[in-house]
Amino acid sequence: MKKDKLIAYDLGTGGIKASLFDAEGISHAEIFNQYETYFPKEKFCEQRPIDWWTNVCAATKKLLAHSQCLPEEIACVSLSGHSLVAVPLDKDGKLLLKQVPIWCDMRADDQIQKFFHDLPYDKWYSATGNGDPEECYTILKLMWMKEHQPAIFAEISKILGSKDYVNYRLTGRICTDPSYASGFGVFNLKKWEYEPDFFKAAGISQDIFPEILPSDSIIGYVTSEAALESGLAKGTPVACGGVDNTCMALGARGMEEGVIYTSLGSSSWIAVTSQTPVIDVSTRPFVFAHAKKGYYTSAVSIFSAGNSFRWIRDNLCRDLKNDVAAYDIMNQMAASVPPGANGVLFNPSLAGGSAQEPSPNLNGGFMGLTLGNTREDMVRASMEGVAMALRQALDILLKQVNVQNEMLICGGGSKSALWRQIFADIYHMPVLKTNIDQDAASLGAAALAANAVGLWQGYNKILTIHKQEELSLPDETRSTYYEKLLHIYSLWTDTLAKLGDKMKEI
Repeated sequence: MKKDKLIAYDLGTGGIKASLFDAEGISHAEIFNQYETYFPKEKFCEQRPIDWWTNVCAATKKLLAHSQCLPEEIACVSLSGHSLVAVPLDKDGKLLLKQVPIWCDMRADDQIQKFFHDLPYDKWYSATGNGDPEECYTILKLMWMKEHQPAIFAEISKILGSKDYVNYRLTGRICTDPSYASGFGVFNLKKWEYEPDFFKAAGISQDIFPEILPSDSIIGYVTSEAALESGLAKGTPVACGGVDNTCMALGARGMEEGVIYTSLGSSSWIAVTSQTPVIDVSTRPFVFAHAKKGYYTSAVSIFSAGNSFRWIRDNLCRDLKNDVAAYDIMNQMAASVPPGANGVLFNPSLAGGSAQEPSPNLNGGFMGLTLGNTREDMVRASMEGVAMALRQALDILLKQVNVQNEMLICGGGSKSALWRQIFADIYHMPVLKTNIDQDAASLGAAALAANAVGLWQGYNKILTIHKQEELSLPDETRSTYYEKLLHIYSLWTDTLAKLGDKMKEI
């Protein structure tokens, strides 16, 4: 039987998407399974690794049944996984915690001072590119565990990331890849390996971290036990896979210098591929190793984009909350309002400020409201506000790397033609939507699998898979107007951040 199909898993914060690809990189079917995130205490953000595994298994069975693909046709499987996770295993390979901290868990803030007591922050950041809040990174989470859960910590034999735990359940092999390792807080981007000094600063043994293998290498084969649970055939090759940011960059055509994309989802980021990591201590872009050695994906972000637009729906448009066409109606509202939303500005920082923004205490808000403004104005302002926040982030990258003059946009928000045009006008650059849309991370993972088993030789095929659906060109008149608004937006954002700091004090 011809083995010419691939399964790519996109292990995200909200759930797992399993996609079936052919050897040409075309997606034929996909299944999404949701799982829970738990918030047991303030700053805690946890998930259950067993939920990842059981939902991978369930999604695989559904995918094979829905597509009528036989397990024996699968040439390779590969995962894209959410980052900065700490899954502790004992010497027998068993989970030590039912729930583990994921990327947004920030409980380790007290460990920051200890970590940087003898290790200069600038040295650490310049080597790792870990520009998100320091307490999010795996090494800090382990320092917290060592202090607050000493009995658990003492039993740790290995630490794994999200997709690496699923790989372990599939194959029995404990390992990671450079892209995921670069989010552990102990990976030197230039050396492309772990940095011993950072383990020493943390007081954590390097031995508990997994070996690093190439993203597109075969790490093992589906075991008999995993085959029974997942529905995959015993002996199916498993590629090492990559962290979600890198898989998405790869799937978003990011194989060459200066290729840039915007991911417009619940949160949002802009990432660029380059042969030099974009490092800046003042603005702190976050960087991951690329699937291709010698390349990096450097990104800037805002914490709330689609989430803020959803908040607008749920609070300002409550009459639409249960309407399946709610976002279409909101787009029509926004389209009825001129650029600038009749003097209303919106800051989307409803989840606080990112590392690229003036303060973590930055909160959202409207400015310029008068008795003459309408709900339609506020809906339009919310779309423009997300784009303005991301334009400020984009400017950080533009100062340090020459980007190609075309912005690919992907994620749920890319479905809106109006929003894409707003982005084109505010970015002052063409904005491209292709057929890949929300499947960039899945395509990236599939490409790793295809290379692992020799179906592909390199990644250039990704360029032919993308088909242009719409190119939104900036309107010079609107772009000039938005530049003036951006100046006001920037001043206002700085003031909001200062006020947020004062509110935090009281």
